[in-house]
Amino acid sequence: MNTSGDRLKALLHECGLTPSDFAAQRSVTPQHVNNWLKRGVPLARLDEMADLFCVHRRWLRTGEGPKHHNPILRSCPPGPAPANPHTPLSAQGGRALKVPFYELNNGLLSPVAGKHLCLPAKAVKGLGVHADNAICLAMPASNMTPLIPLQATLAIDLGMTRVVEGETYALLHNGVLRVNNLSLGQHGTLYLHSHDRRNYAVERYTTVQRQTQRLEILGWVFHWSHFRQQRPD
Repeated sequence: MNTSGDRLKALLHECGLTPSDFAAQRSVTPQHVNNWLKRGVPLARLDEMADLFCVHRRWLRTGEGPKHHNPILRSCPPGPAPANPHTPLSAQGGRALKVPFYELNNGLLSPVAGKHLCLPAKAVKGLGVHADNAICLAMPASNMTPLIPLQATLAIDLGMTRVVEGETYALLHNGVLRVNNLSLGQHGTLYLHSHDRRNYAVERYTTVQRQTQRLEILGWVFHWSHFRQQRPD
């Protein structure tokens, strides 16, 4: 591996991510990722990529020095934080943030004991997400495929419920978890859009319908990721 692009390609392979998957996760075009793989990771993206994969910036750029900050850590983003409470990554103020997993039980969110997602603290802070407002949930349906696969891990900012046109949000609808792109119409009408437009129609809910159907915006989806179910033959 002679270039940072080669090393990025190897990291993607370790995580079972295709360049297209990775492009969708980072909200860039597949051509951008292909350029990084061929020409090397841009200097402006080195810190972001190093934090994301939990590797040393120097190693990613030059191939020199140790690959990981801690040899017990996997390079795949995201993954469970180490169990050792004394490692820097276990601290909320460290390089990585432990985002707790939640599940929906009888219409109420409850934490999953001992399960969390490790995300780069600098990137999360840069998005304006407060650590106390960040939770993880599993993608509940297939309406956002192929952008967000079923059962993908979602990171949600509970502090961001203001509707921004076209952004992705987690919602509760009569006690059922949903994930959609949202837009607002006249008189507070809420529109729910799916990425799979062929199989899922746009839904429209007036203010009264939102109240009677207990349609509540949980928060903004600021990250999603998934592992492939199996290796290709």
